[in-house]
Amino acid sequence: MATRAQAREAVVTLLYAYDSGNENILSEAPNLLEEKKIRNKQQEFALGLLNGVLGALQTLDDKISLHLKEWDIERIGKIERAILRLGVYEICFTCTDAPVIINEAIELAKLYGSDHAPRFINGVLDAIQKEHKCSSVSH
Repeated sequence: MATRAQAREAVVTLLYAYDSGNENILSEAPNLLEEKKIRNKQQEFALGLLNGVLGALQTLDDKISLHLKEWDIERIGKIERAILRLGVYEICFTCTDAPVIINEAIELAKLYGSDHAPRFINGVLDAIQKEHKCSSVSH
């Protein structure tokens, strides 16, 4: 059975594909998750995150942009952007504890991001969770 960490990893790859121009990713997501053996509750979890991130994309990008000193969100690598979007979505719209979210994001950044990505992602997500101007709506 897949873990939540594996589900998050799959969501990041799906967000990366979406950001790379595959806008049909939502319809393909269940099959792609199944191929990665992410099933049942973990697939529901992953699809909930994917739908949530894509549904709140502009809000998430706005929150991220506030914490990018002299950077434009489009200049961030696609994988780092996907990790940040997922992390900010979870911090702002789920009941998962922020330290768990940030740790998972850092681990994903170590796996897929550039050398500076873990520290960068940690800084942005930490600032957003401290600010806590996010909605406390649970999905």
